Amino acid sequence: MKKRRLNENWEHYRGSLGGAWEVWRGDKLQNHYNVPWETVTLPHTYNGYDVMDPDSKYYQGQGWYRSRLAVDNPYLQGRTLLHFEGAGQRTDVYVYTEKVDSHLGGYDEFTVDITDAAQRAKGIERYAGQVPVAIACDNSRELETIPSDASDFNLYGGVYRYLNLVYVPQISLSSVHVLTDLDEITGGKADNGKIKVRAKLYNPEAVAGNVTLTITVKQQDGAVIGQSEVTLPAWQGEKELAALEVPQPHLWSVTEPNLYDCSVALVCEDGETVVTERFGFRSFEFVKQGPFKLNGERLLLRGTHRHEDHAGVGAAMSEDLIREEMQLIKDMGANFIRLGHYQQSRIVLDLCDELGLLVWEEIPWCRGGLGGPAYREQCIDMLTAMIEQHYNHPSIILWGLGNENDWECDFDYFDQQEIRAFMKELHELSHLLDPSRLTSIRRCEFCKDIIDVYSPSIWAGWYRGVYTDYESSSKAAFENVDSFFHMEWGADNLPTRHVEETYTGFTFMKQAEGATDERDGDYLLTGGEPRVSRDGDWSETYFCEMIDWYLKSQETMSWLTGAAQWSFKDFSTPVRPDSPIPYLNMKGIVERDLTPKEAYYVFQSYWSEKPMVRLYGHSMPVRWGAEGERKMIKMYANAEEVELFLNGESLGVKRRDSQDFPCAGLRWETELRPGENHLRAEAVRNGIVVSDELSFHYQTESWGEPVQLELTTETLEDGRVYAEVLAYDAAGVFCPDAAAFVRFGLAGDGKLLDNLGTIHGSRLTQLASGRAGIYIDPYGGLPAGITVTDFVSAGGPASSLASKPGGGRDERHYTSVISAACEGMPTVTKVVVVKASNHE
Repeated sequence: MKKRRLNENWEHYRGSLGGAWEVWRGDKLQNHYNVPWETVTLPHTYNGYDVMDPDSKYYQGQGWYRSRLAVDNPYLQGRTLLHFEGAGQRTDVYVYTEKVDSHLGGYDEFTVDITDAAQRAKGIERYAGQVPVAIACDNSRELETIPSDASDFNLYGGVYRYLNLVYVPQISLSSVHVLTDLDEITGGKADNGKIKVRAKLYNPEAVAGNVTLTITVKQQDGAVIGQSEVTLPAWQGEKELAALEVPQPHLWSVTEPNLYDCSVALVCEDGETVVTERFGFRSFEFVKQGPFKLNGERLLLRGTHRHEDHAGVGAAMSEDLIREEMQLIKDMGANFIRLGHYQQSRIVLDLCDELGLLVWEEIPWCRGGLGGPAYREQCIDMLTAMIEQHYNHPSIILWGLGNENDWECDFDYFDQQEIRAFMKELHELSHLLDPSRLTSIRRCEFCKDIIDVYSPSIWAGWYRGVYTDYESSSKAAFENVDSFFHMEWGADNLPTRHVEETYTGFTFMKQAEGATDERDGDYLLTGGEPRVSRDGDWSETYFCEMIDWYLKSQETMSWLTGAAQWSFKDFSTPVRPDSPIPYLNMKGIVERDLTPKEAYYVFQSYWSEKPMVRLYGHSMPVRWGAEGERKMIKMYANAEEVELFLNGESLGVKRRDSQDFPCAGLRWETELRPGENHLRAEAVRNGIVVSDELSFHYQTESWGEPVQLELTTETLEDGRVYAEVLAYDAAGVFCPDAAAFVRFGLAGDGKLLDNLGTIHGSRLTQLASGRAGIYIDPYGGLPAGITVTDFVSAGGPASSLASKPGGGRDERHYTSVISAACEGMPTVTKVVVVKASNHE
């Protein structure tokens, strides 16, 4: 088998065409008939930026790709294949104008055989033996497909995972599955392991004859530990090829992810195929009404979630970007990840195997209800594909069958019994395809008895209740099911927004104590009952406090299988236009470009084994309070003891105690001097010294209503310009709690680096702690000016610049415009704008 990625030499057109002939018509007609094609590199999505456009919904429709491939199959009677690792959401593949195949589903892999069509296309004289290939992707809204457009994530369009050109002989291997079994495990070890190797053939012409297969098993260091050879007539379906024993196997675990290779070499009349699959030996158990065990020993599952979504590229993440993200997750100390809410890239699963991350992977039956026969068939097809394609990954322990299936909206009917019956069908199919793993769902109470592992909705301290209710609400849910696993908890937090005192809702939430489930509409920023998500400050400060409480509680919940925070990274979503950064779900531990927030280090302090210390407030350049007021200095560390220095003087040494909330006891109360202050922390863990330091300005001047903005610009070493606005009151005092929306614009040359869904990559955003900024690419020419417009948030306090997080934007109430003339773009340009009159 020969395989190569088809990354380069692609052209793209976003829009519909009259048919495949229009892809190539410009090759014969004059330029003014041509469709405007742009050169792109795969993976690619045509929604890389518009999903974060604050002024319009993202494009859903057709997008076309074309290329001319040099096809040279080395096998005399071989087959030529296009292997898609994922494309969304519906895909049609053409060779010249001949439609070769179609695929429905944006997340599973599929293969298109272009052998015969490619041979015919080689005869087209103007392509000089090259094969013209066109791909039409379509992410149009469609109720009778999954996932629902009501889902809290975008349905990307495009060839957004890798595309491969594959040559195989006339008979080749379609799939290889490695089934593992272990003798009884004692002390984390097993005396003996067994494997069975099964395979399917790819033989579209139903060629008869014998094939010879050589099966080789190697351990991680490359040593061969088992081999078998067999000659068989070509077969249909899946067939067992070999059964081998592995004495004293090295078990796969989250700390020692030992992997084995199983290679199957198939030789037929015109060539050889070699398929190598990695696998591992491990056992796991969700103890009934008890904890989780891996290889016979209790393991607290410490997890997060992942969407395939990234600043500027959307779902079209490169292998390097994926690897960077997964390494950050592991470095945080996580040992588990839920891949929400769809089958993800094979690269992700390979990295979970390598890094030691246990996995819950699921199909995108997410919200909306249950459609008709075609809808159900797609669910079945995608579950089958997910299990067959990811069968060998030892990291996977749970096949997710759905998410929030109690959320009705897509159809004018909602039948719980029908949903129950179909859920049971999927559950049984999953166990038929893979008896070794369990099934799971999240938030569908009327189906929790059907599947093996259930997660209710518990959002203590965000959508309902207060975070101190976390343990009691989890315990109540745990006692309601055989196997409880808490998926999704957290809080939206605007990067770089910090407060001196957090809003918790403790006072008015006490009347509803114990109610911590999210309900339909709770994610909205208006209406409904009081809740922190609607009424809170959306600060990193609050988020860190909540995480701190959850993690210290989990350490003492001996019955807990585990929990996973939602979600590792901020991600784009069509259902949150009123977020402080519009169309962004902001519950991430890192920003959408992988910039860590303060929360990342809170997790590290509980989960990571590598020595670390982190002073809270690296992205908080200004703190505030009265002169002489005692302020709390917080830090997060996994060290046994930490010493804090303020302006060069020691404030003493404290020992860490995870149950001493907040900050595991690593907090100091002290007076800060007006103006500049410097903090330094030194910590010791296992004899290793680590340190951290930061500086900030302590503001003692009080401020009134913010009525003016100041704009500064700075030219950076890489040529970009950073523009930042700060809010001030009438006396010129900085207002660190100002939170209005501001909109950046440019006049003249240059380009705002926006629609990225990051705090410094969004042209429309709320002020975070009184400031907002954006990067500008001058394109070799400086812009004539920068404009900043600010808006009141409807429903917020009277002060237009101190409005609450979220809330609807309403230009009618108040607008003012800053225009900064940037002639020559000096290193710092300052412009002051006074509040304009109100407009009705």
